[in-house]
Amino acid sequence: MKRRSIIKGFSQGAIAATSVAIVGGCQAAQKQSEAQSTGTLPSIEWQMATSWPPSLETIFGGAQVLADRLAALTGGKFKITPRAAGEIAPGLEVLNVVSQGAVQCGHTASYYYIGKSPALAFGTCLPFGLTAQQQNAWLYQGGGLKKLQEIYASKFNVIQFPCGNTGTQMGGWFRKEVATLNDLKGLKMRIPGLGGQVMSKLGVTVQNLPGGEIFQALQTGAIDAAEWVGPYDDEKLGINKVAKYYYYPGWWEPGATLELQINLNEWNKLPPQYQEAITTAAFESNTTMLARYDSLNNEALQRLIASGTQLRPYSQEILAAAEKESLAIFDEFAAKDADFKAIYEDWKQFRNRIYAWHKLNEGAFTNYVYSQLK
Repeated sequence: MKRRSIIKGFSQGAIAATSVAIVGGCQAAQKQSEAQSTGTLPSIEWQMATSWPPSLETIFGGAQVLADRLAALTGGKFKITPRAAGEIAPGLEVLNVVSQGAVQCGHTASYYYIGKSPALAFGTCLPFGLTAQQQNAWLYQGGGLKKLQEIYASKFNVIQFPCGNTGTQMGGWFRKEVATLNDLKGLKMRIPGLGGQVMSKLGVTVQNLPGGEIFQALQTGAIDAAEWVGPYDDEKLGINKVAKYYYYPGWWEPGATLELQINLNEWNKLPPQYQEAITTAAFESNTTMLARYDSLNNEALQRLIASGTQLRPYSQEILAAAEKESLAIFDEFAAKDADFKAIYEDWKQFRNRIYAWHKLNEGAFTNYVYSQLK
């Protein structure tokens, strides 16, 4: 009986000791595996050229949100430092320096570079095109991002990701009222992208300036009008102090996407884990920027109105003429540029489908609830 108790006690102790050893061994192996896994990932530091002044914490914030999330996802091993426009490259030269490999990555708007390829306009937005929600649907689910990445890779040695959206923008600041098409003729206006080309067709002298130069250009009379983003950013730039009339809607930018652009050689050097981390961080930045603008713009608009800003809608005459010229420009590009045509045909079909859906569903809802506002 005593012998059986000793054996039983020994067996239980052995089992317990073995269990502890197994658990301890598994934990040690897991820690070792984690250490080895972490240890194989390199420490990387990149610089990022941007098109924005840091004072605009919403749009420059798109770059910063990306950098912060990327560092968090990689335990601080992959760091990107966003730089203000002009530090690494002028605000409208970001794609150029990224493509050349002078800097690893950049944060900018693709439509600044339509002179290189008109198809890049789709990366930001087209006049009378897609809202932010519709743009995201086209990019992520409608094949838009894949098509754009193919063009960037083949033409610029770059891979890009959506990395912010401003939502529907305002229609710009004017030093005098523009009630008719005739009032636009001869005006000097800062407006980039295809919207600028449309305005040029309507008789406007178009200039493409970085955001940080708009105030001075209006103040000195170098330009008569300018568009930037919307109330929150426009107030930050002080545009209301040098132009009185604020027009809406921004028909050329119904849902403007900003981009993270990465030199393809640098991208291909990254471990897959880092590539996934960048993709995730860019997605978060894309969502966060839109939420910030939607949250901040209305309060900023009320402050602008209280300070003397005069709101004005674009007339139906101007809107109809702008839409007609926009469609004509799209057709011109499709006729002479194979990349633009390849995207435009699919994009147009997608736009028609999502317009029909949103008109039926969201349109009916918003028309009712907005009509109840006092």
